[in-house]
Parts: sequence; C-alpha cells; structure tokens
Amino acid sequence: MGTVTIGVSIAVPEPHGSELQQLRAGFGDASAHGIPTHVTLLPPTEIDEAALPAVEAHLTEVAAAGRPFPMRLSGTGTFRPVSPVVFVQVVSGAEACTGLQQQVRDPAGPVPRELQFPYHPHVTVAHGIDEAAMDRAFEELAGYEAEWPCTGFALYEQGADSVWRKLREFPFGGAVVPPQAGPAECGSIPSR
Repeated sequence: MGTVTIGVSIAVPEPHGSELQQLRAGFGDASAHGIPTHVTLLPPTEIDEAALPAVEAHLTEVAAAGRPFPMRLSGTGTFRPVSPVVFVQVVSGAEACTGLQQQVRDPAGPVPRELQFPYHPHVTVAHGIDEAAMDRAFEELAGYEAEWPCTGFALYEQGADSVWRKLREFPFGGAVVPPQAGPAECGSIPSR
C-alpha cells in the first residue's frame, strides 16, 4: 500500500454547486471541473492508505455527534495578497464549520493536521488565475446568495488525474435543522 491524498468537506448542493463550478471555470480556473464545489473541513492531506479505515471511523464519530445547521453564502471575499484566492463568503454556519474542522483534525485522531493559515470557511470561486480574472470573479459574484440545510460532510480522495472523487458521505446524527436566524451565526456543533 502507498499513500493517498484525502480531503474532508461540506458539498455545496445543487443547483448551487454546479452553478459556482461553471462560474469558476468561466473565470479561467482550469481546476474548476476537478474540484467539486465545497467548504473545506480538512485541506488536501497525504496519509498512508492503510490509515483510511481509521480515518473513516473517526469521521463517523464526528458526524454522529454533529447536528444539522443552516448554511448561507453571501457576497465575496479574497485572501489576496497572501494567497491568490477569491471566494464566496459563508455568512451562516461558519461557527459550526469551524467546530467541525477542529474535530476532524483532532490531535488525538488519525489526521492531526496543522494548517498553513488560520481556518476561514469559504467557497473558492477563483484560485491562481490572472489578477484581472480574479477581480472579475470578486465583482461578478459580490451579490451571490445561496442557502441550504447542512446535514453532513464527505471524505474525498484526489486521483492521479488531480480530480477529487467522493469516497463516502457522513450524515450528522441529528435529524432536524434549526430555522435560519438571520445574518448572525446560528449553527453549532457540540464538542466531543
């Protein structure tokens, strides 16, 4: 057995996922069709393939303790000049995403990953393309809005062709999504 590159994320559901993926491709981001539209919980991480069952068991526990929460995207942001990224902002559900990613990367768990930058939940719509295209993405999606009930997350593997493929979904243990509380944070994940 060798190594595999995995990631954990919350998929942006249809029709929003395909819409944002097409827009990303339209801005000239060649990686758009190889990356499902998502909010990252664990960035690309190389692990020993033999560790996958332990990772799946850990993610099952994290999901079982989680509860559905409202997600809402609104407007754009950027990490420039630090990183060449334009994104759609997570304005509701960010606190819950932050709690989830901490649990996924638990130092006592199978993927105790340190992050290169502080965690900031977002949906990338342009990455590593020319500045004019980045500016266009930032401006054209400034009024973008989408919302849905987040009911779980998924484990992905990056193939040799650089395409990310879903290995497994992990639904949350609770069944009811609390109502949207407006622009303030409204989702929370109980700690383990």
